[in-house]
Amino acid sequence: MILHINTKNQKIIEVSLKKNGKTVKNLSEENEYGSQVLLPLIEKLLKSQKLEFKDLKEIEVEVGPGSFTGLRIGVSVANALGFALGIMVNGKKMETELEYN
Repeated sequence: MILHINTKNQKIIEVSLKKNGKTVKNLSEENEYGSQVLLPLIEKLLKSQKLEFKDLKEIEVEVGPGSFTGLRIGVSVANALGFALGIMVNGKKMETELEYN
């Protein structure tokens, strides 16, 4: 399952799930501070399909044009989820080597 995040409009947050190139479910929410609804909206979307974060195989996120703040939040959340889940974000897998001294 692929999670698609659209935060181009700072006040309207859209998230959807895709499977085999087709949208399975789409949710959106309008809020003066869109960033406050992004993660709860993703959780609501997953729960509506009886899925968990571990069921995601990839994340797609809109990168522009649009609201700088909105895009920055969407990309930040996508990258954090991608890193935590070990999955690709916009076709790239985040690989890092963490060193602890």
